[in-house]
Parts: sequence; C-alpha cells; structure tokens
Amino acid sequence: MKKFIENHPDLWQFIMFNLLSNISTITRFVLTWIGTALFVNALSMTSPFRFLIFDYTSGGSNGIGGFLTFLVAEVMAQVVNFFVQKNWVFKSSADFGKSAPKYAVLAVLIVVVNLILPGYVTNFCTGTLGLNAGLAATIASVVNTLLAVVVSFPLLKFWIMPADKKD
Repeated sequence: MKKFIENHPDLWQFIMFNLLSNISTITRFVLTWIGTALFVNALSMTSPFRFLIFDYTSGGSNGIGGFLTFLVAEVMAQVVNFFVQKNWVFKSSADFGKSAPKYAVLAVLIVVVNLILPGYVTNFCTGTLGLNAGLAATIASVVNTLLAVVVSFPLLKFWIMPADKKD
C-alpha cells in the first residue's frame, strides 16, 4: 500500500478526498433526515417557498421546511468539509486567512446550487417517480454530493489548499 501511495500520490489524494468527504456527506445526510423529520414532518413547515432563485413551491419539494433542511445540512457539511480537506486530505499549511475566504466562495457556490437543485430533484422523485419525501430528500442529497465532488476537488487541490512547495 505504501508503494502504491508513493507511486500514485495524486490518485491516492483523490481516493482520500472521496473517502474523507464521507464525513461531510454523513453530516449532510444526518441533518437532512433530522431536518425533514423536524421541519417537514413534526412542524409541518410545508408552505410553498420561493425567494430569488430558490423554488420550493411544488408539493414534492417540502416548501420552506425543505429549504431550511437543505440550508442547515449544506452549511454544516461545508464547515466540516473545510477542516477535513485542509488538514487530512491536502495536508495543507495554506494560510487560513487566505484559504478560508476562497473556500467560502466555493462553499457558497456549492450551497446555492445544492439549495436550488433539491427542489427540482425532490419534485421529480415524488411527482414523476412517486417516491416518498424521505427517499426523495436522500436522492437529492446524493445528487448534491456527486456534483460537489466534481466541482470541488480540482478547486481545492489547485486553488484553495495547494500542496506546500518543496524546497
């Protein structure tokens, strides 16, 4: 294993990125389930919600409760992910004052996309596919996670948390 890591450091870093991203993914899923149970099921916060680019107006999107669920889940997942990626995957000593604002830009991009997309994905899953709200929310989280990987790995590796320069 050690030889593989030495011979393929970039591949190993991508593997670690994906494996350790599961810490933030687990955070996202758990908070999605808790949020759906709390905001949608217990508090019945299902009134249609639309604000700027966010559209949670269809029955399958869970309204304001769906929006709040994904907002909390995404923000917390991004906070967790910053520290996991910086400290464990990229082992970057990049200045926090420089890397954190860059990561915030990436996180806002990811959070905005991940707040827009679930309304459409859950509506498709509940309306077109006939799935229940919990399963639809889980599928929306999977879609969000895959999109985040494709966008964030290269930006983290080369812009936000570049490897320390060797002397």
